[in-house]
Amino acid sequence: MSDNIRYLQTTVLSDNWYTLRKVTYEFLGRDGKWQAQSREAYDRGNGATILLYNKAAQTVILTRQFRMPTYLNGNTDGYLIETCAGLLDKDNPEDCIRKETEEETGYKITAVQKAFEAYMSPGSVTEILYFFTAAYTKDMKVSDGGGLEEETEHIEVLELPFTKALEMVKTGEIKDAKTIVLLQYAQINRLL
Repeated sequence: MSDNIRYLQTTVLSDNWYTLRKVTYEFLGRDGKWQAQSREAYDRGNGATILLYNKAAQTVILTRQFRMPTYLNGNTDGYLIETCAGLLDKDNPEDCIRKETEEETGYKITAVQKAFEAYMSPGSVTEILYFFTAAYTKDMKVSDGGGLEEETEHIEVLELPFTKALEMVKTGEIKDAKTIVLLQYAQINRLL
């Protein structure tokens, strides 16, 4: 750990769904003085996300599902259009995203390409998100997808023209950060 931080106290504020902790610590400033600080950090585990793309058809596979936090923050119907994603649980990122892809989209993929990893909300969430891409074809579809009933997932699978998905970012129809980043990654790297 860093020589610039001394932990004083960690308190669990909630462990209902995931874990919310209040951490009190001292931070050594540039002036050489220790400052007491307190922050809350939400630990929900690490995750993985993937953009499925079909170069020949110039399409991408996205999902649409209800997200309560967005509803609470002004998203009128609470639905977001997103790339397929899931928590790692005990899987490595590649195994996780293959499993999530089949559960959520119905596509069984084998070859995935890691793009990068990033902290998505480092001011309050501990999660690292692993970003992947994978080519798909119609013959890889093994089910309707839609998520797992026992996880109360109600996921709609969308196949969209890549240009339409990019336009949906501009119009605000796509507001999910991981999705925007992967669509831009695909555009910059000329995946489509």
